[in-house]
Amino acid sequence: MSRRKTRPRPPAPAPAVTADTPCPCGLDAAYGACCGRFHSGTAGTAPTAELLMRSRYSAFVVGDAPYLLRTWAPETRPGTLDLDPGMRWKGLEILGTTDGTAFHQSGTVTFRARYAHGGEAGSLHERSRFTRHDGAWVYVDGDFLDD
Repeated sequence: MSRRKTRPRPPAPAPAVTADTPCPCGLDAAYGACCGRFHSGTAGTAPTAELLMRSRYSAFVVGDAPYLLRTWAPETRPGTLDLDPGMRWKGLEILGTTDGTAFHQSGTVTFRARYAHGGEAGSLHERSRFTRHDGAWVYVDGDFLDD
């Protein structure tokens, strides 16, 4: 009998997100008509902090690091962003918002995002802060919350 060393399996490819598939953000719309329009720039910028939060979540799902950097406040934006190819985002739940509409200059979005990584399920619970920069909503930072 031979002994084989088992190698860790590479992560399964993420499910393909196309313009016609449901948007990962959880709204009842196709990706191309929802968050995809912000990612591509065809719709300009997200009009509310909540829609920016949803589009940033979808950017993590599809691996759109340039969009994430573009929608990050300059004062807190990292120089680069390396997304983990093994991370699989599984769902977004918006738990609450404060301000963040066309009538505000800042706002918060509290959310829970479910994920799987290395075969383990988890969730990220955060209150994110957003502000306007040159008229567009941008992500500033966030506080992790206990579940």
